[in-house]
Amino acid sequence: MASSTAADPVNDTIVMLLAGGQGERLYPLTRDRAKPAVPFGGPYRIIDFTLSNCLNSGLRRINVLVQYKSASLNEHIARGWSLFNAELGEYIRTTPPQQRTGAAEWYKGTADAIYQNIYALDRERPKLVLILSGDHIYKMDYRALLEAHAAKRADLSVSCLEVEKKYAHELGVAEVDSELRIVAFHEKSKDPPEIPGKPGWCFASMGVYAFGTETLVREVVRDAKRQTAHDFGKNIIPDMVKTHRVFAYNFAASKWGNYWRDIGLLDAYWQANMDLVSVDPPFNLYDREWPVRTAQPQMSPAKFVLDEPDGRRGTAIDSMVASGCIISGSTVRRSVLGPGVHVHSYSEIENSIIFDGVDIGRGCRIRNAIIDKGVKIPAGEKIGHDPEADRARFTVTAGGVVAVPKEMRFEAPAARPEGGL
Repeated sequence: MASSTAADPVNDTIVMLLAGGQGERLYPLTRDRAKPAVPFGGPYRIIDFTLSNCLNSGLRRINVLVQYKSASLNEHIARGWSLFNAELGEYIRTTPPQQRTGAAEWYKGTADAIYQNIYALDRERPKLVLILSGDHIYKMDYRALLEAHAAKRADLSVSCLEVEKKYAHELGVAEVDSELRIVAFHEKSKDPPEIPGKPGWCFASMGVYAFGTETLVREVVRDAKRQTAHDFGKNIIPDMVKTHRVFAYNFAASKWGNYWRDIGLLDAYWQANMDLVSVDPPFNLYDREWPVRTAQPQMSPAKFVLDEPDGRRGTAIDSMVASGCIISGSTVRRSVLGPGVHVHSYSEIENSIIFDGVDIGRGCRIRNAIIDKGVKIPAGEKIGHDPEADRARFTVTAGGVVAVPKEMRFEAPAARPEGGL
């Protein structure tokens, strides 16, 4: 971790964290919550990873710009992130749309979100603004980006990851010269430009931007007066490369390699969770040098009970099990369990993500599933075994992942095996 000094640009940077995404493609997980508030990796929320990057990077002035269904997100930040010292000028603030245009409107785009909150920049007048997204999974020391931005005397620096060209058409891609200066920016191009000297690979934007404050304010004000999508990738960056010093920062050079995930689709969300339970995960939650913080519930340790001759044994293999869980005489494989999950006897859980407080009855068979909070699954239920039956009741993705919505009620319990727990 880089040391912080008086000359460190972190000392004169504030964060604008965009956390208002509607997350329609993650439905039903976003039915009642904003995308950044969706649980991930057991006890965490998606936004925790960006906020932890900020905290670990020494950034302690954070504006979280919320929008759709923000109650859960606001509550989570209040419970888990109220650790900043106001006497030292530190803070984390959640801010809804300020409706500067006079009309009762949501944010019309990423650039408009900054425009509607210019007052925060006017009030503090930092030299730099770091713009982040609250719905990606990655580890990053933002100080390295800010230092590179200062060293290049950039007006804008865009953090980019190396992506194979066959996947880059889904992202914004920076076309760069030998000095990593961005000469053009292509949003979701069918033929994105390659990295100089690295054929078959492209620089894709991570949605992480370092701006000089005066430049940022001038550009979003100018954009607000035009008929555009009011978006950094579609409007601000393509225009700025023609007139300003805009550079790419190569994220692949970081100590954590090139791991960054946009989990905007259910299949991508499921796979990113499955990444966590591999023997050598590409994204490691057990890194003490870069801890991930969250609002931890006060619960007892996880418990695994029963070991009987008939195979009634509480076990979890290649899995992550949060506090408060009880696995009673059942088997959990390659799964992620949130706090307070209870799995009753003779059940089998495979390749699944189980949210907080789910109760799984006796003799259930669940695989390739995402089960949202507070669901009580009756004994004998099968999920992920019969695609037609699953589609009749749940959301089923193209990859075959079954999503069970929050607090869903099952109409008719299946036959219950007899016995105890």
